[in-house]
Amino acid sequence: MHKDIFELIESKKYSLVKEHLSTLDEADIAEILEEVTDENLIKIFRLLSKDLAASVFSELEVDKEQTIINSLSTKEAASIVDKMYSDDAADLMEEMPANVVSRVLSKTNAETRKSINNLLMYPQDSAGSIMTVEVVDFKENITVKEAIRKLRKLEVDVETINYCFVLDNKRTLLGLVSLKQLLFANSETLIKDIMEKDVIYLNTLDDQEEVAYKFKKYDLTVMPVVDKEKRLVGIITIDDIVDIIEEETTEDIEKMAGIISTDKPYMKTGVFETWKKRIPWLLLLMISATFTGKIIASYETALATYVVLTAYIPMFMDTGGNAGGQVSVTIIRGLSLNEIKYKDIFKIIWKEFRVGVLIGLTLAMANFIKLILIDGVGTTIALVICLTLIVTVVIAKLIGALLPIVAKRLGFDPAVMASPFITTIIDACSLIIYFNFAVLLLKI
Repeated sequence: MHKDIFELIESKKYSLVKEHLSTLDEADIAEILEEVTDENLIKIFRLLSKDLAASVFSELEVDKEQTIINSLSTKEAASIVDKMYSDDAADLMEEMPANVVSRVLSKTNAETRKSINNLLMYPQDSAGSIMTVEVVDFKENITVKEAIRKLRKLEVDVETINYCFVLDNKRTLLGLVSLKQLLFANSETLIKDIMEKDVIYLNTLDDQEEVAYKFKKYDLTVMPVVDKEKRLVGIITIDDIVDIIEEETTEDIEKMAGIISTDKPYMKTGVFETWKKRIPWLLLLMISATFTGKIIASYETALATYVVLTAYIPMFMDTGGNAGGQVSVTIIRGLSLNEIKYKDIFKIIWKEFRVGVLIGLTLAMANFIKLILIDGVGTTIALVICLTLIVTVVIAKLIGALLPIVAKRLGFDPAVMASPFITTIIDACSLIIYFNFAVLLLKI
């Protein structure tokens, strides 16, 4: 896509590079900077105007931001931070070494410093930590004409003016007005007469997952954030929500695969760091899998008498794990979207029981035909295998549905209860069911 500009960079034709960059969107420039070497990164970044540099800087990955900050003088770095939105600046400061943070903040203006420090005080992944404090607000008793005049005189670069918030003298949130309302209202009308009073808002301590859910539920592009006394402290905009959804989805997928989540992209995560992410769950699952070995060992007599039983153990374990994994993924997704509540647990059990019976019977009938016609096993052994298959699928469906719901109820992340953990439990259950049917029907 940007082949031409990479050729200009390689040829060191920086005047042409600067000219070309001036025609691109800030997101496209950031994409180019992500691909170049650190040496060229600094050179190209210095070609950008101050305002464009600040906008592009906010679009970069953290490691690139750190490289740039470390290469700039304290004054230059502070100038970039001053021009960033407060939430982006706070995110940057959170990732930087303490000595660099101190150096940069010492040269930023007092208002920026205060905003960043306030945002850093909120818990990670809370509404307060991701909001921006650059917001337009009006007092309820001013006229539309005065409000528009205030908008025209804005000295701070705010993230949005599509919605402006109405406050009293104590900064308590009273309502909101849209830019459209201001443009079409009579100039002498008071703001309080045209404002919407039923404002949907967030609290500073709301978890970012709850924040994303509210944006989806109410179909909004911006929401105000208030403290416990309902005083306006900032706003969150839809671009932040897109990042949150991506982050939360990635985290859930990693947990469902038995991986400790990380903020770094795969290609920027080292071998040792990747090892650290993956080894804890693998160790835990390996140790827990020894229980299945003990179950098999305790039924040595049955296996010695009917060696053919051994051949079908992998089928039960795989089928049970897959059946449980199917429902657990569905339930976890439903929980994350707030489509499923704890009160629905009995409806879910009844539904999954019926689904499990239907799936189990279908698999058992297909397997019975295979066992008799192709494998040539006896009718009694085929019955043992097919009954085990039915019960295993039903139990797998129930376990896969229940564990995430119970985990959520107890305050744990339901994604932790996904495939690896559920599969281990179902493996043990399927073996116990299998050998008990074998003992009962084969009279071992």
